[in-house]
Amino acid sequence: MTGGCFARRMSGMNSTPASGVGYGALTWGRRVMVWLVVAASVPLCAQPSPATPVTPQGAAATEPLRPKVGLVLSGGGARGLTHVGVLKVLERERIPVDVIAGTSMGAIVGGLYASGMDAAQVEREVQQLDWDNVFASRVERREISQRRKEQDFEVSPLFEVGIGTDGLKAPLGPVSSRGLEAHLRRLTLSTVQVDEFDRLPTPFRAVATDMETGAAVILRKGDLALALRSSMSVPGVFAPVEVDGRILGDGGLVNNTPVDVARSMGAQRLIVVNIGTPLFKREVLSTFTGVTAQMISILTEQNVQRSLASLQPDDVLIAPVLDGLTAADFNRARDFIQQGEVQAEALVLRMQDLKVSEAEYARWKQRRRVAQGEGDVIRAVTFEGTRATHPEQLQAQLETRAGTPFDVARAERDLRRLAATGDYLTTDYQLRRSDEGNTLVFRLQDKPWGPDYLQMGLDFNTDSAGRSAFNLKLVHNRHWLNAQGAEWRNFVRLGSAPSYATELYQPVSWLSPDGWRPFVALGGMVERRNVNLYQDPTEGVALNLSRRAQTAAAELGYAWRELGEVRAGWFDEVLRLNPELVDASWLGPRVPQRAHERGWRLRGVFDQLDSAYFPRQGWRVDGSVHHGWRTGDGLPDTSLGEMHRWDLTGQAVTSVGSHSFQFSGRLAGSGGALPDQPRYTLGGFQQLSGYAPGQLNGQQVALLRLGYAWRVGAYPLTRGLYLGASLEAGKAWREWSRHEQAPWRSGSSVYVGADTALGPVYFAVGSAQGVRPTVMLFVGRP
Repeated sequence: MTGGCFARRMSGMNSTPASGVGYGALTWGRRVMVWLVVAASVPLCAQPSPATPVTPQGAAATEPLRPKVGLVLSGGGARGLTHVGVLKVLERERIPVDVIAGTSMGAIVGGLYASGMDAAQVEREVQQLDWDNVFASRVERREISQRRKEQDFEVSPLFEVGIGTDGLKAPLGPVSSRGLEAHLRRLTLSTVQVDEFDRLPTPFRAVATDMETGAAVILRKGDLALALRSSMSVPGVFAPVEVDGRILGDGGLVNNTPVDVARSMGAQRLIVVNIGTPLFKREVLSTFTGVTAQMISILTEQNVQRSLASLQPDDVLIAPVLDGLTAADFNRARDFIQQGEVQAEALVLRMQDLKVSEAEYARWKQRRRVAQGEGDVIRAVTFEGTRATHPEQLQAQLETRAGTPFDVARAERDLRRLAATGDYLTTDYQLRRSDEGNTLVFRLQDKPWGPDYLQMGLDFNTDSAGRSAFNLKLVHNRHWLNAQGAEWRNFVRLGSAPSYATELYQPVSWLSPDGWRPFVALGGMVERRNVNLYQDPTEGVALNLSRRAQTAAAELGYAWRELGEVRAGWFDEVLRLNPELVDASWLGPRVPQRAHERGWRLRGVFDQLDSAYFPRQGWRVDGSVHHGWRTGDGLPDTSLGEMHRWDLTGQAVTSVGSHSFQFSGRLAGSGGALPDQPRYTLGGFQQLSGYAPGQLNGQQVALLRLGYAWRVGAYPLTRGLYLGASLEAGKAWREWSRHEQAPWRSGSSVYVGADTALGPVYFAVGSAQGVRPTVMLFVGRP
C-alpha cells in the first residue's frame, strides 16, 4: 500500500466527526495500539471491487466514487442488541450503509435502521423497553376482564393447555411475542405505504425459515413489521408466523449471517457483524432443554461458518466478544451496545476508505428522513384473521373509531383489550392507505389450542402442628359458544375439600354507556369441607364439622371494562352440617342440621391489583349482600325465618422501588335469624397468623392487616422471590350489637415467598397471642 493511502487514513482518523463525539474521543494510546495491530494484520487500503461504485444522487462533482456498502447483521437473541453499538460507530465515522441484510434480532435492528431511524433512536427504544412485559405471556393483569382475573386466585395463569377431539394440545411457544409485535408496529409506522423493501430509506432484506420445507425465505416485500417478527420466531420460544401461506420460523436455522443475501443486493463491500451464541459446555447438556438448545446452536453455527468462509479480503468482520452476556439478557441492553461500540472502534481503520465528507453524509441522512404515519383520519375499522371468535362484538369497547384521526397510543390500547380476552395467539394492527381512505385493520390469530382451555393448579399446606391439606384443581373454559361470546366454565377440586362448580355466562349484545356490558349467568356448585371449630382460641379442637353445600344461582350483571363487575339475582343454597368429633368443651349444637337458604343477593368485585398473590401496585374491593329466608331441620326457632348477611373485603398496595406496602381489611356479619353454627371463621396465614384456620369463629368477624414485602429479584423457575412480614388484628363474635364483648386478638407472620408457574409458594412462621409460633409451608392458595 502507498504512503499516500496511509496518510489519507491517518488524516481521516484525526478528523472530528460531525457529531462531535467519535473515535477521536479515544485516548492517543488506544489509537496507536489499534493502528499497530491493524497495520500488522490487514491491509490498510482495500482495492475497490470491479463492480460499479456508488455515485449518490445530488453528490458534488468532486465527491470520490465509493463502493456500495452492505451491512450484514446476524441473529443471537439479546446479543443482537450489540448491533446498535456498531451502528453508532458507523454514524460517528460518517460511513453510509447502502443495503442491509439481517436475521432474527439482526433483522429487527437492521429493519428499524432501514426504515429511517438513526442509531440514537434505535438505542433509545431498546433501552426504554420493559423487556419483561414485552415477552409476558399475557397483558398486564389490571387490563384483563374481571372474569379472567378471578381465576388467578385458583390456578396459575402461566399454565394452559387446549382440549380437542384428539386430546390435549400444548401452546406453540412459552413466550409471547405480542408485546414485541406491538413495538415493531409502532416503530415501523412510517413504512405503511412501502410494499417493496427496496423502497425503504435503506434497501433491506430479512431471512426466515420455511418450517415445512426447511428452505430459506428471503423477505423482500410486504409488511415490514411482520417480516421482522417472522425472522425472529425462535423455535420452542416464539410461535411461528404464517405469511402468504407459509409457516415461517427463525432465519438463524438456515442463514444466521446472510452474507450471500447482501451480495445479491449489489453490495461490493461488506461490514459483517456476527454475534451468534456460542455452543454450550458439557455441564449444560445433562437436560432435555440443554440438548435441544445445543442442537439448534450447532445447526446455526454450521451455516454461519459457511457464510464467513465466503468473505472477501476487503470485507470487514466484526465479531464482538460478549463473555458473560447471554441471548436472554435483554435487560442488559446498555452492556451489549457498549460492547458493540468498543469492537467496532477497534476495526474502524479498516473502514476509513468508506468514509464520506460531512456534506455528503448530511445529504445521505436527509434522503433517509421519512414522515410518520399518525394523524390520518380512519375511514373504517375492521378485523381479519380469526375464525373462531367474533371480535366485532368488542368493537364498541375500543377507543379507535371511524372518522377519528389515527393515534398510535389508542391503537395499542385497543390491541391490549383484544389480547386481554385470552383468545388470540397474536394481536396486531395495520394501517392501510388507499385512494378511498385509511383503514385500520386489527389482525388476530386464534390460539391453535383453543377455544377449549384447561388449567391446572395445586393447593398444599402443612405446618409444625401436624395439620396438612392437599387439593388438585382443574379449570375448564369453553370460549365463544355463540357469536355473542357465551362461555362455559367448570371448576373441579379433588382432595381435602372436594367441590365442583359450573357457570354458563352469556353476554348481551348491546353495550351501555362508558363500557358497561350486561350479561346473564347461570351457575351451581357442590362442595364438601371439614371445618375445625374451637370453643377457646387458646385450646384444642372442640368440634370437627362436616359441611356439605349445594348452591344454584341465576344472575343479571354488568361488566365494566377491565375494572370489575356487579351482579344481582336469585340464589338457592342447601347446607348440611354433621358433627363428626365433639369435645366436651364444645357448647354449641351437637346434632346434624340441614339449612335451606334462598333469596336475593347482590355481589360486586373491582380488582386493579397487578398480581393476585404478590401485588406491587393496585387495589381490590369485593363485597356481597344476601337477603332471604331460612328453613331447615334440626334448627332452633331462632335460626328460622328472614335472614341477611354481608361480607366486604378491601385491599390496597403501593411500592417504592423493590419495597411494597399493603393494607387490607375484612368485615362480615349476619342479621335477622342467625345460623345455629358459626358462619365465619378467622385463622391461618395472614388471617391472624399463628392461629389455625377456624380457631376464631362467630356470626360476625373483623380483620385488619398491614403487610410488607421486599422483592429480592427474579430467579430460575420464578417470576419473583419475596421476603415479607405482616401484622394483623381481628376478632369474631356472635351478635353484632355485642361486638364490644369480643376482644381484639393479634397475629403476625414473616415469610419467604416465590411466584412460580405452579402458583405462589410460601415458607412462613406465624405467631399469635396465647398459642405457640407455627411454621407453615404453602403451595398454591394459602
